[in-house]
Amino acid sequence: MSAVKVSPKFQVVIPRAVRDRLCIKAGDELRVVALNQRIEMVHLKKPKALRGFVRGIDTSVERERGERV
Repeated sequence: MSAVKVSPKFQVVIPRAVRDRLCIKAGDELRVVALNQRIEMVHLKKPKALRGFVRGIDTSVERERGERV
């Protein structure tokens, strides 16, 4: 876990290890959410970037009789 310092302009730098792990690049958008006593940043991806992310998923699920497919 990394610690960051808030600048006088209330800016923080996301550590390189986190940026690399989450593929965050300059210009990407993050949603900032305050939950209780913590701050969470969620990487927003454009719908086009999500295309094919479930390719190869196993869709063989047992269904109940009469269940719509």
